[in-house]
Amino acid sequence: MKIAIPVANKKLCAHFGHCQEFIIYEVNNNKVLSKTSIDPPAHAPGVIPEFLAENKVDCILGGGMGSRAQQLFSQFGIKVITGITEADPDAIVTS
Repeated sequence: MKIAIPVANKKLCAHFGHCQEFIIYEVNNNKVLSKTSIDPPAHAPGVIPEFLAENKVDCILGGGMGSRAQQLFSQFGIKVITGITEADPDAIVTS
């Protein structure tokens, strides 16, 4: 499974569309196999879900997200989990 976390200044970015990078974690059997950083495309409706789908992301973890954005991610088969309050991306994934 590939998990994306929107990050700014090395911490969870509250608005995924304004993040400086996405950290992509590849996880198998509850173990992190790899961690990579990718720069996001320019923010526009529908661009980021398609971009993450092209990078084979299965799930995005974030603080908050509007219903329209969640629908767009769902259309690309990406599960959305919101309500994250932890700031450290590594801690988010391990929890």
